[in-house]
Amino acid sequence: MKHKVLIFTCCALLSAAAQSQTVKLIRDDAGKKVDILVGGKPFTSFIYPDDLEKPVLYPIRAANGTFVTRGFPIVPRDGERNDHPHHIGLWLNYESVNGLDFWNNSYAIPAANKARYGWIRKVRVAKVTEGKQGRLDYSASWENQAGKALLSEHTYFIFSGKGNSRTIDRVTTLRAQQDSVFFKDIKDGMLGLRVTKELEMPSDKVEEFVDSQGNVTKVSASGNGANGSYLTSTGRRGNDAWGTRGTWCLLAAKKEGVPLSVAMIDYPENPGYPTYWHARDYGLFAANPLGQAIFSNGREKLNLKLAPGQSVTFKYRILVTSGAEVTAEQLDREAAEFGKQ
Repeated sequence: MKHKVLIFTCCALLSAAAQSQTVKLIRDDAGKKVDILVGGKPFTSFIYPDDLEKPVLYPIRAANGTFVTRGFPIVPRDGERNDHPHHIGLWLNYESVNGLDFWNNSYAIPAANKARYGWIRKVRVAKVTEGKQGRLDYSASWENQAGKALLSEHTYFIFSGKGNSRTIDRVTTLRAQQDSVFFKDIKDGMLGLRVTKELEMPSDKVEEFVDSQGNVTKVSASGNGANGSYLTSTGRRGNDAWGTRGTWCLLAAKKEGVPLSVAMIDYPENPGYPTYWHARDYGLFAANPLGQAIFSNGREKLNLKLAPGQSVTFKYRILVTSGAEVTAEQLDREAAEFGKQ
């Protein structure tokens, strides 16, 4: 009988661990942020201060409290790389929208060059809801430096958590305003995440990357603790994931001896599905469905265009897991479930 009670108790605990946890959203309009808590613990914050060129989710934590995102440039941490100051938390924008570079814009761009870059401004949180899922809706405007709007944006996030997993669903609709909008096939886009050093891939190389405006950024060798690697739905691993298509991509490592991973999942109705993965060894993890000419070496072209008033929607799932390794079979099931929504 004691054994039966023990078995029942263990099963009950496992069941409780898998139950949905309450999501709480703390809105601070004056501070231009919304804090998201899952099971009473900090998960992430939606921040949109005036000195950022775009709204972001920053930082992002796993269920065990460990950071998934790097701290730089907002709160730098020892041993982290400090390249690409526009890589902050989790964001969505693009390198060439009617020739304006929204992706690479940051405080590091000289004022004399800012006219070539775009901003995501006029961010307004419309509503937040709490419960077994938390939802945050916001609107924004993709503008040039003179304040002219190219695109209106409506985004909603759905946050949830079960056991050792945390989930973010992001749905973004972009609508062309007075003029047609052209997204040139280009490398840097569209859903981006910059990860903590442990999720970087080990590397002793010093590399240089050139953006669309000719700016050169040097990336140092990886710091101590880097042990991450990519895996895509098609079986591509490590650096072989870059520039390939897949319905999902997983970045996994160990942090302080504990498994930590983040996966991005594409949605079947997104443009360019399945997306190309702009997945770099130094910690940039991005899904770019619009850069087809670049990733296919010219064999494919998309060059997405929106007429005035026309819109396009992008939908993604981000899955953060700690304390357990995530398998390809699990992600296949997650992608199938997500694709039915």
